Amino acid sequence: EIYSILLCITSMSAFKINTVPTQPIAGQKPGTSGLRKKVKVFMEGHYLHNFVQASLDILPQDKLKGSTLVLGGDGRYFNKQALQIIIKICAANGVAKLFVGQNGIFSTPAVSAIIRRRHAFGAFILTASHNPGGPENDFGIKYNISNGGPAPESVTNAIYDRTTTITELKMADIPDVDLSVIGKKNWEGFEVEVIDSVDDYLQLLREVFDFNQIKALFDRPDFKFLFDSMGGVTGVYTRRIFHGVFGVPMECLLNSEPSEDFMGLHPDPNLTYAADLVKKMYSGDYDFGCASDGDGDRNMILGRKFFVNPSDSVALIAANAQAIPYFKGGLKGIARSMPTSSALDRVAEKLKLGFYEVPTGWKFFGNLMDAGQLSVCGEESFGTGSDHIREKDGIWAVLAWLSLVAHRNTGAGKFVTVEDIVNEHWATYGRNFYSRYDFEEVSAEKADEMMAHIIKQIADGSLVGKSFGDGYVVAKADNFEYTDPIDKSVSKNQGLRLLFQEGSRIIFRLSGTGSAGATIRVYFDAYESKNIQQDPQVALRPLIDIAMQVSKLKEFTGRTDPTVIT
Repeated sequence: EIYSILLCITSMSAFKINTVPTQPIAGQKPGTSGLRKKVKVFMEGHYLHNFVQASLDILPQDKLKGSTLVLGGDGRYFNKQALQIIIKICAANGVAKLFVGQNGIFSTPAVSAIIRRRHAFGAFILTASHNPGGPENDFGIKYNISNGGPAPESVTNAIYDRTTTITELKMADIPDVDLSVIGKKNWEGFEVEVIDSVDDYLQLLREVFDFNQIKALFDRPDFKFLFDSMGGVTGVYTRRIFHGVFGVPMECLLNSEPSEDFMGLHPDPNLTYAADLVKKMYSGDYDFGCASDGDGDRNMILGRKFFVNPSDSVALIAANAQAIPYFKGGLKGIARSMPTSSALDRVAEKLKLGFYEVPTGWKFFGNLMDAGQLSVCGEESFGTGSDHIREKDGIWAVLAWLSLVAHRNTGAGKFVTVEDIVNEHWATYGRNFYSRYDFEEVSAEKADEMMAHIIKQIADGSLVGKSFGDGYVVAKADNFEYTDPIDKSVSKNQGLRLLFQEGSRIIFRLSGTGSAGATIRVYFDAYESKNIQQDPQVALRPLIDIAMQVSKLKEFTGRTDPTVIT
């Protein structure tokens, strides 16, 4: 403590601001959650510099001057160099203070928590989320606003517009900051404070969950647990929380050392890319398995030889919210992204809760949360969360599920498993058979042509009323459009929908999270109240065939099999 004070006193000095000429760089339009490109693109010239300067330029200058921002990332390749660039640009643009994670490490949920707890103006998060890392792979950056959530479209559009006209950027002439040591570094009018990456976030989780009840579950000799961090940022948090607090043996925390290339893994927690965890869980030796992605905002939940579909996961958390102390006053409302299955809708109907269907992108939940109308929400893309922060939260979802299991196993008797809890839910609410097919790195031109082919059929009305056999008759075909109930902003072209008379759905979207080519995502959703133990791929086969027929995906792209099936 004394050392930090002396460091502040001896380091208090003015710094020179350099104005550096630059020029617009094409293609800096953020997707659903920030700007993502190959790391080599970010390392070229002023690519990163331009985006950061443009972000600061469009913010209210009277609020930016003297403000506090949060800065950190998932530790992927180029993270260290990028942090130093951003520190210098922030200093030159009048930011008064930066909270930076030790070693530059922050999970995305932790950043949201810190913004809210420390009343920061916003944050830069360096992540490409679940995309691979390393010199040949992806990098990303996004700006979060003062509520802790991703910048809304009005802000990201303004950033993009500014990148098309930018002519100069400002850089402070200061040395690189040592981010390995917790403490403060000061200059005249500017301070960088390196803080523990976990503390604020862990304190928030303690306020949300009953840690004693969860610890009692881990203390059971008949409960075996695995957490796969997939070489991502979450490893820093799992070691502190699951090993340090709950006493989970380190050997049960897989790939828990953050790595610039995620240990060569594709840090996307699904059945394809978390194959080693899935294999261990299907061996029957473990009761609860989970995984998170590169920046810690996604999650996958597994029971013994059992996979919990993300769409079911959010529905089950909402239906069993009484197991979580944070929700002791009841839920304000629940919401899902449009492509997520309708399982959550049935919970809302039965529990008489407010319900919202929003476009893909966590930013669309933020207004509802800030207005006090939303408690629990989720996306089919392994994103689940609540209004404790304004990002989806992988560790929160794992602790929520552990709370459900612990709540059901407080007494003596047969152990109630993850599978038992899910089956009981299906028996009560019925089951939405659901799957997503990802066709990754498709030619962007061919993907656009395929989508245009479907849009033409929607526009000319040829799909409505069309029968595809087996009782599948199209009731409605549209391009999803969302009007925010809070600020009345309109988001168009959010996904092509085929809605059938009996309630099934097919959805086509181009993903906004890739860095190369296009990812075509096709979603299938069918409800069944009685025959709930079918294989989803069998139950959904008629819809899959219809989707291929309507889209002519094979003819346009040459693809017959998806890269990933969820």
